[in-house]
Amino acid sequence: MHRNVLIASAAAALLFAPLFLFADTAVDNQRAALQKQLDEINAEITQNQTQLSSKQRERTSLERDVSILDSKIKDAQLKIKQRDLTIQQLKNDILDKQRGINTVDVKVAAGEASLAQILRRTREIDDISLAQLALNGSVTDVFDDIDAFEQVQRALGEAFTQMANTRSDLTTRKTELEDKQSEESDLLQLQVLQQRSLKQTEKEKQDLVNAAKGQEANYQKIIAAKQQTAAQIKAALFALNGGNRSTSFGDMLAYAKEASAKTGVRPAVILGILAEESNLGQNVGTGNWKVDMHPTRDVPVFAEITSELGLNPDTQPVSKKAWYGWGGAMGPAQFIPSTWVLYKDRIAKITGQTPPNPWDPRTATFATALLMMDNGADGGTAAAERLAALRYLAGWKNATKSAYAFYGDDVMALAAKYQAQIDILGG
Repeated sequence: MHRNVLIASAAAALLFAPLFLFADTAVDNQRAALQKQLDEINAEITQNQTQLSSKQRERTSLERDVSILDSKIKDAQLKIKQRDLTIQQLKNDILDKQRGINTVDVKVAAGEASLAQILRRTREIDDISLAQLALNGSVTDVFDDIDAFEQVQRALGEAFTQMANTRSDLTTRKTELEDKQSEESDLLQLQVLQQRSLKQTEKEKQDLVNAAKGQEANYQKIIAAKQQTAAQIKAALFALNGGNRSTSFGDMLAYAKEASAKTGVRPAVILGILAEESNLGQNVGTGNWKVDMHPTRDVPVFAEITSELGLNPDTQPVSKKAWYGWGGAMGPAQFIPSTWVLYKDRIAKITGQTPPNPWDPRTATFATALLMMDNGADGGTAAAERLAALRYLAGWKNATKSAYAFYGDDVMALAAKYQAQIDILGG
């Protein structure tokens, strides 16, 4: 299962850090065209700054944005509370079913004692002849006693059958409830991710509120971020943990375009997944394989992967184990070892890197593209891309569950930002 890490600073880093897209002299013409675009946009910014005072009075749209964010915050909070209540109700229902099973077991025990007494009496009757029984009373009394005795036996047998059916039904319902409780408990991990998303939403709301109060610098920053993104795209150099090299946004974009050409998955969507999972490789984890990785499913595979690559497993970064499950995800794409080996041959074939290295930025980009293609992201529609992202996180079985919806929304929002930047850079 993939760990997604919501890091809103990824977009900010891309917007405000210097970007040297290409150092090769073969792209000097493209760089000149890009510089011309940036100069034109800078001129537009100057014009926009003169209009800032009037923009500050346009509160209607701002209030609408605040209202929308308020609704999102409340909706997220209600969903978290709803899940907590659902889990508590399931626990109560399981306890009720267990009490019912215990009650039936008590009745069965009592019935078994009665049955034992009847069996003893039956053996006693079987050992006495009809003539002897008759000497103790009239023949009519003897047969009346036998008839009553048989009725008691039948009634007791029917009671046992009914109690057995009741216990079986209660046990089945309890098992179903326990399965549902287990599923709901697994979804608790999403609360952590939702809380992160919620905090980011609250920050966006606060930015808007500050702007509404007339803080000119903040409002200008919002305008620049929303309307003049190109002015800040000068560079986004960042170091990818584990790669021992400096990789630019231009490099990552080039890898995404290359992977897109082989898989049909939109470059912006590939970057959106990588940003959501690891902030484009900046946050590949601080865990250790011996502590944070599943001991039977992934540890042996991880040892094979690092051995084949000539890497020291003790120093290779992986995602840390969370309170709700195991960690151990590798590299920018955050593949767990047992998933990586399923794609290993295909990744090697498509990248030309044998054996493929999950910590290599280019290789990780292709791995993400392959998995997203398998998930249906090459369908070309926003709906197909969003569903593929949900499958990337939760698998096909859980992808349509509402609890995971925020992950798909986050990836598509990041993809939209990257698509705008790709458009500015000339496709």
